[in-house]
Order: sequence, then structure tokens, then C-alpha cells
Amino acid sequence: MPYPSVSHADLKDRGILITGGGSGIGAALVEGFVKQGAKVAFIDIAEEPSLALVEQLAKDATHKPLFVRADLSSVEDAQAAVREAAERLGSLSVLVNNAGWDDRRSLEDITEDYWDKSQAINLKQMFFVSQAAVPFIREIGGGAIVNFSSISYLLNTGNMPAYTTAKAAIIGLTKSLAGKLGPEGIRVNAILPGMIITERQKRLWLTEESIAAMLGRQCMKRTLDGTDLVGPCLFLASDASAAMTAQTLVIDGGML
Repeated sequence: MPYPSVSHADLKDRGILITGGGSGIGAALVEGFVKQGAKVAFIDIAEEPSLALVEQLAKDATHKPLFVRADLSSVEDAQAAVREAAERLGSLSVLVNNAGWDDRRSLEDITEDYWDKSQAINLKQMFFVSQAAVPFIREIGGGAIVNFSSISYLLNTGNMPAYTTAKAAIIGLTKSLAGKLGPEGIRVNAILPGMIITERQKRLWLTEESIAAMLGRQCMKRTLDGTDLVGPCLFLASDASAAMTAQTLVIDGGML
């Protein structure tokens, strides 16, 4: 799908920070904000694809995107990366908490170490990244946080309990942060993607049969990819949603 043609003039020159921006959905989001003329930084652990994305987007960018490498499962590293990004951008208006680890593992195979790793990547870092970003957003008088959850926890999915637990908890975190930060003009909302086809998904889990089965449940009979999430994310980040907080947007082609 093409990138949204809608222009959000208020995003131009604003500082935007995206976690997990080096590939997949995150890379689509980075490109989407860059196309709006924003100053975009993104955090990722994978250096090679992240640097390639920077070079790809720099050719036509008003502001060359900034890559900051960090392991988000380390609170110290994650918060240091947020501070570095915000300081190098000069200001921070929007945080997009996109990073996650959608691994599959059944009930019988989950160990304590695996559970803790899943929560560290999918949930814990989202709180501590937000904690580090809020002072910078507060400095400019307000802005937006967009958290990425998933419809997976609503589908009674049986083979990823650690992941779906984290994705359900993100909704609680979103509403709690919205209640805390709303008086300061900082809005917090969440996006729940449906079946988004990425190269990683195709490499590890998706087959033609599983894709067809999911399409059978969607109202819209086409596959979705990362670009389908760009428009909703831009909306929640921009002044177009100025009175919207503590809410969720489901982007799933009508599966639910």
C-alpha cells in the first residue's frame, strides 16, 4: 500500500522518537514521519538494517533520520538512548512505542527466564522509555505518546501467552499514563494492529494457508502491511487528534 497522502503540517520540524524503527512496522513509521518533514529518531538493536534505512530515507528527507542503537530490555540502556535521541533532536514532541517481540511459545514450554525476557521487551521497556521521554515532552508544553498493542490478546490465541499478556497490559498502561499526563497536555493512545504481513512474519510463521484463513475473517479481503499503520499513527501523533486520549484504534481490516 502507498503511504498516506494526508499532510499533517503541525508535525513538520517536530521531534519524533520511535522505538523498534529499524525494520518491519517500525521502519514504515519512520518513513511516514520523515515524509511529513519531522525530525525523526529511532531506537533499535539491529544496526545493519537501521543504518541502511537511514541512508535510504536521507536522500529525500527534510531532516535525515537519526538512529540510536540500544537494547531496550535494559532499562539503563533504553533511558540513555531516549535522552540521547531527544538531546540530538533538540526537542521531543511525540514518542511512538512500537518495539516488541512477537515470539510464539506454548504454555508447556515457557520458562521463567523466557517469561521475563518477553515482558522486558514487550512491556517493561515501554514504561521506562515513556518515563524517560516525558520530561522532554513536558518541556515544550505537551505532545503525544502512541503505544502499539495488538488484537492478539482478544483472539484467544493459545500459542503466545507471554506476548498476549504484555499486549493486554499495554492498554492498562496507556490509560494510566493518559490519566496522569492529560492535565499537562500530553495525550496517550494505543494502536491495535491485526495481521500485519512483514518479512519476519513470513519467514518464521506465516504460510499461504494461514494468511488465507485470516483473510477469511477480515471484512477487507486484502493483506495489511506496515504502511496501513502509518496514517493512524500520524493521526494520533498530530493535532488532528487534539482532544483524544486514553483511547485505542483497532487497525485490522475488520477482523474483530
